[in-house]
Amino acid sequence: MKEIIRADHSGFCFGVREAIAKAEAAVREYDKRIYSYGPLIHNKQVTDRLEKKGVRVIESPDEAECGAVVIIRSHGVGKRFYEIAEEKNWTLIDATCPFVARIHDLVRAADEKGEQVLIVGDANHPEVQGINGWCGNSAIIVGNSQTIPDMEAEHLFVVAQTTIPKRLFEGILEELKKQRKELSVNHTICSATENRQQSCMKTAQQVELMLVLGDRKSSNTKKLYDISKKYCNNTYFVENIEDLPLKEVEKCNRIGVAAGASTPECLIKEVIANMSENTLENNEMNSMDALMDEIEKSLRLPRSGEIVTGKIHQVTDREIIVNLGCKKDGIIPSDEITLEGDQKLTDLYHEGDEIQAKVVKTDDGDGSILLSKKKLEIGEHWDEINQALEDKSNIEVKVVRPVNGGVIAAYKEVSGFIPLSQLSDHYVENVDEFIGQTLTVKVSRVDLRRGKAVFSHKQYLNEEKNKRIAEIWEGLSVDDVVEGTVMRFTDYGAFVDIGGIDGLLHISEISWGKLKHPQEVLSIGDKIRVKVLSMNQEKGKISLGLKQNQPEPWSVINEKYDVGQIVNGKVVQLKEYGAFVELEPGLDGLVHISEVAHKRVGNIADELSVGQEVAAKILEIDQDRRRISLSIKEALDEMPQPEEEVSETYEEEAEPADVPAEEAAMEVEETSEEA
Repeated sequence: MKEIIRADHSGFCFGVREAIAKAEAAVREYDKRIYSYGPLIHNKQVTDRLEKKGVRVIESPDEAECGAVVIIRSHGVGKRFYEIAEEKNWTLIDATCPFVARIHDLVRAADEKGEQVLIVGDANHPEVQGINGWCGNSAIIVGNSQTIPDMEAEHLFVVAQTTIPKRLFEGILEELKKQRKELSVNHTICSATENRQQSCMKTAQQVELMLVLGDRKSSNTKKLYDISKKYCNNTYFVENIEDLPLKEVEKCNRIGVAAGASTPECLIKEVIANMSENTLENNEMNSMDALMDEIEKSLRLPRSGEIVTGKIHQVTDREIIVNLGCKKDGIIPSDEITLEGDQKLTDLYHEGDEIQAKVVKTDDGDGSILLSKKKLEIGEHWDEINQALEDKSNIEVKVVRPVNGGVIAAYKEVSGFIPLSQLSDHYVENVDEFIGQTLTVKVSRVDLRRGKAVFSHKQYLNEEKNKRIAEIWEGLSVDDVVEGTVMRFTDYGAFVDIGGIDGLLHISEISWGKLKHPQEVLSIGDKIRVKVLSMNQEKGKISLGLKQNQPEPWSVINEKYDVGQIVNGKVVQLKEYGAFVELEPGLDGLVHISEVAHKRVGNIADELSVGQEVAAKILEIDQDRRRISLSIKEALDEMPQPEEEVSETYEEEAEPADVPAEEAAMEVEETSEEA
C-alpha cells in the first residue's frame, strides 16, 4: 500500500491567490482586452488559462495601447511603470503581492533619505528588478556570499527577495559584517516561503521518492527542488502530469509531494490521484475505467452542497442553463449570481463558457438542478477568511450594523462579528461612528461548521503601531536631536512623544539650573527639540535631554561675564554667611554677608529674601573651582542715586561677619558640587 505525504504549506500562497482572483474579477468586469505586464505568476498552466479568458501577457509597456486595462503581476514593478501607466491613461489593477509592496515602501523611504540599498536576491528575477525600480535602479544586488562587490558605502539598507532561503540571507549578512559595514537589516523573506521550504525539507527526510510540483521558471519552486534534492536524492521536478515518473513511483512505498507558491491546486490533486490509481499492471485498464466513470457520472446526480463544473448551454437575462454532463441540466437564476450596477447576465456569461457553481437543490420543481454562484463565492470567501487567519494577514470589512457587545461586519458575502473591545485601540463609547466604515482587520477566530467569524480592528491598529515603533527605533541613534511633544509630567521629569515612542526627560536634564518640578519651564503640548541620551530597545526605554541643546553655562562664562561687571540676578538661597544669587540657570554666585550692605549685617534674612531680584558687582570668577564672588554694596556704589537718597557714610569699617570668608568659600564649593 502506497503512502503519499503532502508537505504542509504547499500550493498557492496568499499573494498568488489574490493576484489570480483580481485577474478573474477583471475578466468579468471589463468587456475589452486585458493585459498582464509579464506573467501574472510563474506558472504556464495558470497564465495559459487566463489567456484563453482574454488576459494577454506583454513584456513591454509599448505593447498596450492608451486607455487599456493592465494588471501588474504579483512580483511587482518599479516606480517608472506607474508613471508610464498615468501617461498612457491605463486602468491599473495592482496584483502586487502585499509582502513585495511592503519592500517597495521600505526601499523608497530609504532612497529618499539618501541611504544605499542592498538587495539580496536574483538580479534577473522580476521581483528584484521591481524592487530596484523604487530606488532609481541604484541598488547593489547580491546573489550569494561569493559575489559581494567592493562597496564604498559604509552604511547599507538591506532587504531580501521574498523567496530566497533564509540561510542564504543570513550568510550574506555575516559576510557584510566581516567587512565592518553598518547594516539596517529588514527581514523581508515571506513567512509563507520559509514555512514552505521547512515543510519540504521535513517531508523529503521521511520518504523514498520526492515530487516537487510547479513551473520550472518559478524561483521558489526551483529552491524547493534544491532543498528536496539535498535530503532525498530520488527527487523529480513535475511541471505537468506528463512529467510524472510513474515507473519510479511504482518502485516506492513512501512518496512525498511539495508544491511551489504558484502551483495550482488542480495539478497537485491530479498528480496525487494518478499516483493513487496508477500501477504498471492497471495502466492498460485506464481507458476502460475512464469510459465507465463517464457513464456512471452521466447517470449520477450531484448532491446538495456539491460544487459542480459545466458548460453554459444558454444565457438569458433571467437565468443561465448549464450542461453538467448528467441527465439533468443545471439552472442558475439571476438572483443567485452577484451583479453590480446595471450589469446583466448576458454581459458576463456566454454560451460555451465553462462555469462553476454550488448545488442548492437536485430538483427545482421543473426537473432541473438548482445552482448558485453566490453560495460558491461565499465558500471561496470563507476560504479567504480562513487563509487570512492562517497567514495572519489583513482583510477589509464593512461595518454593517450594531449588535449587543459589538458590530456585524461584512467581508464580501460573509458576515462576521467585531467585539466592542476590538473596534479600536482606545475606549469606544458609541459604535454608531463606525457604521458604514470600511475597516482593515485581523481574523481572530473562524468556526466553519457554525459559519461564524470574529474580526479585530484593534489587532491591526496595534500591529501597525508596533511597525511604526520598530521603524522609529531603527531610525534613532544616541546623540540624535529630534522634535517631540510634552505629553505628561511626573515629579521626576516629563514624558515626551518623539513620533510614536515616549521618552523620559528627567528633571535633571531639563535645565542647567535647579528645578523643583518640570512645570516650572514646560507645559503639556509644548513642542521641544530634545537630544537622545541613551536607548534600551529591549526594555523600550529612551532617555532624553533638553539642556544639552544649550552650552553648559560654565563652559562659556568668559564670553558673557567679566570681573567688575554689574549683573542682575535672583536670590535663590540664604545661608548665615551670605546669599546665593542665580545669574542664569546653572550659574550661581555668592554674595558674602560682608558684601551685602555698608553696615554690619547680623542676620542676612533682614536684608534679603529668596526670590528677590538684586544687582551685584562681579568681584572674582574662578572657572576651575566654579566660583563667582559678588558684591551688592559695591554695585550700589556704582549705581546712580537720587539726590534725596544720599547713602550714609560710615567713618568706621563694617565689622566682619560671624562666618569667615574662607569658611564661606569652602561651603560655597560644597554647595556647587551639590548643584
